[in-house]
Amino acid sequence: VQLQASGGGPVQPGGSLRLSCAASGFALKYYAVAWFRQAPGKEREGVACIRNSGSSTSYAKSVEGRFTISRDNPKNTVTLQMNSLKPEDTAEYYCASRRYELCDGFSPNQYDYWGQGTLVTVSS
Repeated sequence: VQLQASGGGPVQPGGSLRLSCAASGFALKYYAVAWFRQAPGKEREGVACIRNSGSSTSYAKSVEGRFTISRDNPKNTVTLQMNSLKPEDTAEYYCASRRYELCDGFSPNQYDYWGQGTLVTVSS
């Protein structure tokens, strides 16, 4: 069971990045998936979550309207499209899945499988 996050990098304020989370060893279609982020010296925070079918999503207020989470179950992937990026979006981004169909808040304890982080740096 493995989640692999990718797509991070440097970007200027106002720019866009697309993060991907690829699952291997299990079928992601049964599980809710979320993106979290952690900036230096700060706690890990939830950013976006999508239920197993993709029919329902939820976002942190800080990213609502700028980030979009989506999934491609046949490809076993989840994507986070990040637009209008701000310096405060700088963080290590992680994808995580939970052994339930639905999202249920953004407590890290609710999630069972984690990918390694991918670093997003927003700076001019």
